[in-house]
Amino acid sequence: MAYVINSFLFVLAICACRGQLLDRFFPSVASSAREQTTSIAGQPLIGAIGKTAGDIFAGTLNTFSRIPVAVARTIGYRGSPSIINNRNLFGSSDRIIAEYKSGLGNEDAVLSIGELIVKYGYPFEEHEVVTEDGYILKMFRIPGNGSVVLLMHGLFGGADDFVIAGQKSSLAYLLANDGYDVWLGNARGNKYSRRHISLQPSEAVFWDFSWHEIGSYDLPAMIDYSLHKTNKRSLYYIGHSQGTTTFFVMGSQRPEYNKKVALMIALSPNAYMTEVKSPFVRLFAPGTPLIHAVLKIFGVYEIPSDNVLMRILRTLVCGLGPLSEILCNNVLMLSVGVGFTELNATNLPVIFGHEPCGAAVKQVAHYGQEFVSGEFQQYDYGSEMNLQKYGSEVPPNYPLERLTAPVSLFYSDSDWMADPIDVDKLYNRLPNCIDIHKVPSKQFNHLDFIWAKNFKSLIYNRVVKLLRAFS
Repeated sequence: MAYVINSFLFVLAICACRGQLLDRFFPSVASSAREQTTSIAGQPLIGAIGKTAGDIFAGTLNTFSRIPVAVARTIGYRGSPSIINNRNLFGSSDRIIAEYKSGLGNEDAVLSIGELIVKYGYPFEEHEVVTEDGYILKMFRIPGNGSVVLLMHGLFGGADDFVIAGQKSSLAYLLANDGYDVWLGNARGNKYSRRHISLQPSEAVFWDFSWHEIGSYDLPAMIDYSLHKTNKRSLYYIGHSQGTTTFFVMGSQRPEYNKKVALMIALSPNAYMTEVKSPFVRLFAPGTPLIHAVLKIFGVYEIPSDNVLMRILRTLVCGLGPLSEILCNNVLMLSVGVGFTELNATNLPVIFGHEPCGAAVKQVAHYGQEFVSGEFQQYDYGSEMNLQKYGSEVPPNYPLERLTAPVSLFYSDSDWMADPIDVDKLYNRLPNCIDIHKVPSKQFNHLDFIWAKNFKSLIYNRVVKLLRAFS
């Protein structure tokens, strides 16, 4: 076990060096590591052992939580952004803590999504959708007489994303107020969609998916279902973060669905990730094939909410202190950052009560590959398996030229996950991008696209104008 732990920590060091150790000193290892680890992870004996070793491995790793942060900073991590610093706090730390404490008694933190929606006076429906490959997805609906709008969440998120900012700032409520028929999707693997017609979440094969499968199977199933139920021919689609990635996958892999989407609005679009600022992605991206393989060997297929890796990241990105404990114990905020200008700290207990909603390790690994490759491409299994799966040693790029549905892109300067350079690259490669809009707020961050205090004025007013223009 000690050997395995030491090997894993060595992998972490390689990741923090952005792969330079392997590329510079061990090129032959770098070229074959992915195939070897994938092959090992696929052995039945290893898989069986992994089911019982996962808890032991995680528990043992926790003893290494005192690894000096200085080590990580000396191996190339010094320049990454920080959630908590003097520039973005402006001396408001005490105010944020006080606001957070004032919201601790809010019952919305413990209400289910259905109870929340009904509490604020809206009708509520619950639906189940079965994908072509057997995943059972849960959808929620706030029925209305207007056009159908499908909302799709980001990584670690769920349908809750669009209702927990309160009645005045939640996208789902604002759309319902304007008469739209609002459908809330949930991708496979999140807390609402952990079922399959023949597989169980305790089985490794259940988690063998990335956002490629969500775009290829989940979105088509939810679009077909909502259109059938409403007897409509097309709908509006609004995605945030991964909810945009999956749409770009669907539009290029399943082009027949372009005609079913009257307009797609991308809030913080994620496709090209070369300039991503998230320490979560940047630190682990170069080693994702190795890390993913090690995690598979030990039966870890979901992103853990707390372990040694998360604690190291939490200290690196947030530092220490009460504000760090409040904000950075949540893997979602730790991964994508927080913008304090638009942060409603009073609502943080509600957000923490509903988020994160879960994700597969392979989803994060796929994003890591995008950062390394600089391309928007399918999952990289290593050259040998790529040959079997794709017919080439390199995974194919998604043919964005096939995405003909009209697309509007919303981005900001301070988004850790969707850098303006990457968004511009995406804009230039989409054949029917009818609009690109930079949010006029300097510190507007990734989560502000769904939870900003001034969401209505900064995001929604433009969204609804676009929907009406394409009605």
